[in-house]
Amino acid sequence: MSLDGAELVARYRAGERDFSRAHFSFADLSGVDLRGIGLSGAKLVDVDLRSAKLAGADLSWASLLGVNLARADLAGAKMSRAVLHGADLRWANLRGADLEESILGVADLSRADLRDANLCRVDLERANLTKADLREADLREAHLRGATLDGANLARARVTSEQLTQTRSLEGTILPDGTRHASI
Repeated sequence: MSLDGAELVARYRAGERDFSRAHFSFADLSGVDLRGIGLSGAKLVDVDLRSAKLAGADLSWASLLGVNLARADLAGAKMSRAVLHGADLRWANLRGADLEESILGVADLSRADLRDANLCRVDLERANLTKADLREADLREAHLRGATLDGANLARARVTSEQLTQTRSLEGTILPDGTRHASI
C-alpha cells in the first residue's frame, strides 16, 4: 500500500497501527506522535521524522532511505534487520532498541542514546558514533570497521577489543572496563 504522510497520520490518529509493508516518500512527519506504530517491512524514502515519537514502534525489516530521525524517540523500538544506511540519527533515543542485524553503515549516530540496545551483528561500518552513549549495549559481532567512536561511552558494553581495533578513532572513549582510551 502506498500512502502519503498526511494519510498515514490520519489513519494512525483514527486508531490504525499496522502499516506493515507500506510505502511512502517525501513526507514531513517531524515531531509527530506515532508510538507503537507497525511499519515492519515498510519502505520510507526521504521522510523527515525529526523529533518524532516512535517509542515501541516495529520497524523490523523496514527500509529507511534518506530518512531523518535526528532527535527521534525510538526507545524500545523493534528495528532488527532494518536498512538505515546513511540515516541521520543524531541525538536519537534508541535506548533498549532491538537493532540486531540492521544496516547502519555511514549513519550518523553522534550523541545517540543506545544504552541497553541490542546491536548484535549490526553493520556500523564507517558510522559516526561520536559521544554516543553505548553503556551496556550488546555489540557482539557488530561490524565497526572505520567507525568513529570519539568520546563514546562503552562502559559495560559487550564488545571485543578486536572489534575496537577496527574502528577509525576512539579518542577519549570510555571502554567497557570503565577506563578512558588513551590517545596514541
